[in-house]
Amino acid sequence: MSKTIRYEMAYDAPVETVAAMLADPTFREDVCRYQGVTQVTATIAVAGDTKTVTVDQMQPTAGVPSFAKKIVGDETNIVQQETWSSLTQGDITVTIPGKPGEMSGTITLAPTDAGGTLETVELTVKVKIPIVAGKLEGLIADLLLKALKAEYKVGRDYLSR
Repeated sequence: MSKTIRYEMAYDAPVETVAAMLADPTFREDVCRYQGVTQVTATIAVAGDTKTVTVDQMQPTAGVPSFAKKIVGDETNIVQQETWSSLTQGDITVTIPGKPGEMSGTITLAPTDAGGTLETVELTVKVKIPIVAGKLEGLIADLLLKALKAEYKVGRDYLSR
């Protein structure tokens, strides 16, 4: 069992500008702060043509249903890693260290006819806990969508500076 999400973000900026924003640790930290993250470290590593973006964050779990809070606790560590093989293609994994679940997928940047960029994120959420897996996958998918909407809002603000 798994849950798949797809989210598109249309920016009024060329692909190169959006790619630079996504590789800016300050932008990544701003997105986390906007979401109320209590601690965040964003790092960018470049090796040849590959760029790796890692966002390691501690996020409060206030508002999480009680069945899930028993599993994740009052605060949870979330590590998002993106491996960009080109300016426009990246693989993404999101892990919650020590917890039974995984999220993985792709990120693409494509130019639009109007000179902007369409960022598309596709993720599959899989939780390996019998009985509550479906509920947890739905909850995590909802939280990921909320995080992507926050990134989109902060991204539009970032690009308008």
